[in-house]
Amino acid sequence: MKTSAGGSADTLDSTVESRWCTVDIPDGADHSRRQFLGAAAGAVVTAQIGMAGSAHADAGGKEPPVPSTAPTSFGPLKQIDAGVLNVGYVEAGPVDGRAVVLLHGWPYDIHSYVEVAPLLAAEGYRVIVPYLRGHGTTRFLSRTTFRNAQQSVFAVDILALMDALKIEKAILAGYDWGSRTADIIAALWPERCEALVSVTGYLITNREANKRPLPPKDEWAWWYQFYFATERGELGLDEYRHDLGRLVWKFNSPTWDFDEATYDRTARAFDNPDYVAIVIDNYRWRLSLAKGDPQYDGLEKRLAAAPVIGVPTVTLDGQYDPFTPPGNGASYRDKFSGKYAHRTLKVGHNVPQEAPEAFAEAVIEADGF
Repeated sequence: MKTSAGGSADTLDSTVESRWCTVDIPDGADHSRRQFLGAAAGAVVTAQIGMAGSAHADAGGKEPPVPSTAPTSFGPLKQIDAGVLNVGYVEAGPVDGRAVVLLHGWPYDIHSYVEVAPLLAAEGYRVIVPYLRGHGTTRFLSRTTFRNAQQSVFAVDILALMDALKIEKAILAGYDWGSRTADIIAALWPERCEALVSVTGYLITNREANKRPLPPKDEWAWWYQFYFATERGELGLDEYRHDLGRLVWKFNSPTWDFDEATYDRTARAFDNPDYVAIVIDNYRWRLSLAKGDPQYDGLEKRLAAAPVIGVPTVTLDGQYDPFTPPGNGASYRDKFSGKYAHRTLKVGHNVPQEAPEAFAEAVIEADGF
């Protein structure tokens, strides 16, 4: 039976090489469907979404730049009312294809999937890539709606979007905020989740655990979380949102040689009028410095119990991501009880944009379980 996303009480108003680790490859996986990568993908990409290529200089600078067939932009954005939001999203692939919802993180946007989406569309998937609340063209329908960014509301947003698009069940894939959102839906509404791809594994937040200190080096990596806990940090995010996001990109992905145009495409999503409010509330809520909306207390109580996820899952780690836990996925393996595989890629935090082919393969593999 379809589970409603629910609603507010308010009135509705540089390609980096990646490699798969040879671990946990499941028997019976549909490997034939994974043979879609290669030179032909570039042509399909251009035809499928109408994207322009860009030139990239080689790392050594010894040869002239070679024009790339990799897409750099999506086709027209769409908008749809869903729950408390008017959601901006892009769509690719056949409308009757198996639905895949790709979820971005912070400080990122839908362009993390600019190469992943056409690869999946070429395989017959209906691909939906939405701007999360506070990003891009997604807007609240009411000026009086609480600009809430606790973890459960993002899941409620995506369920409302699926309802609005008449998608009963979808493959969910994400990283960062997107992983957390996909994990929550898979855990609490498994009937809506066909399969899961989750970067950095199990990211459902436990606020009690977050009260405990980490080793200093790990705390240092979260500098912006503590910065945002202050009024100075809120003002700094507002005034320097472009520069701050770029700094985080460089730290999160030390081996990713992205260019200014790539970053600027995403940074435009930070001009959303609710961007600062959403980012600040998200990080303050995680540290128990901001209260959530009481209407979501029941969901948060269930999430605080760290529910096990039973849907078919592929987890991905970025080897050079400063937030990847040690142990090659061992730290969260027991949180997934269904069919499962884990991969570690030689990239940083923004896995789908740094390793689009590997990310697309993970979606197809999870779907094939």
